[in-house]
Amino acid sequence: MKLESQLEKISSFGHLELLANQIVEGFISGMHKSPFHGFSSEFAEHKVYNPGESTRHIDWKLFAKTDRLYTKRYEEETNLRCHIILDNSSSMHYPALKDGQSFYENKIGFSVLASAVLMDLLKRQRDAVGLSVYSDSYEFYAPEKGSGRHHRMLLNKLEDVLQKPGEAKNTDTITYLHQIAQKMHRRSMIILFTDMFQTEDNEALFNALRHLKHNKHKVVLFHVTDNKTEFSFDFDNAPRKFVDLETGEQVNLFAENIKEEYEKRVADYFRKIEETCMQYRIKYVPVSVDEKFEKILLTYLVEKQKFG
Repeated sequence: MKLESQLEKISSFGHLELLANQIVEGFISGMHKSPFHGFSSEFAEHKVYNPGESTRHIDWKLFAKTDRLYTKRYEEETNLRCHIILDNSSSMHYPALKDGQSFYENKIGFSVLASAVLMDLLKRQRDAVGLSVYSDSYEFYAPEKGSGRHHRMLLNKLEDVLQKPGEAKNTDTITYLHQIAQKMHRRSMIILFTDMFQTEDNEALFNALRHLKHNKHKVVLFHVTDNKTEFSFDFDNAPRKFVDLETGEQVNLFAENIKEEYEKRVADYFRKIEETCMQYRIKYVPVSVDEKFEKILLTYLVEKQKFG
């Protein structure tokens, strides 16, 4: 069964943990066959057991499946601490999902699944993970831990975010990024999922991002969008009503009349974000809800190697 059909089958049951596990398993399998094979040392690999070697690292579960002896070539505890930050404002719940669509085809669903995928990878590597969720309030905070019970608690919170889109909520990214930064006392990798559509005070926002860099943290910003409509403004020219999900403000217009100006302003804004992140040594990664999750996993592995 292909990975795509597996994901469709699993997502129909809404089982976040199982879906994340399948994505990571597929990623690891593909990486062993790709130019990125060097990163596979991040995972437990196997080699055929040779008589006379220590039996300490024999993988007995694999022996039960294959009736052959293999030893784990690499399995090492790490001390990485990772804190995932999730923007749960109303704009992140765009686009509205239609019947038959998977939950990860809008920005919040994509970001929740991406977070669960990273958590699965961190769990495999015995790294500690924490989680913050914010909108117009600081909705949830959990410090970095590596236990199975903690992992389950974070997954429950992510599932809760999916099940409760709730009422219109503005975003106070600036306030809560500063608060999160103040909580981060030990050097960590900080991963932020946001659409960056929540403020006109760019300087204050960039100062908040820079605050996350204190104590030599590694910061990765995944800029989540629906490229088709938010970047390319790909609508037909029928009259449409556009509604601000956070303020409720409405405007009626023909998309074709403003498409060129809209795309220019959005491109300029995105470029400004990227340039500022480069200036502050923040890893900036634009991602769209129609993309696969390999980019997120590879970004994490590359940045982890730099962080070490």
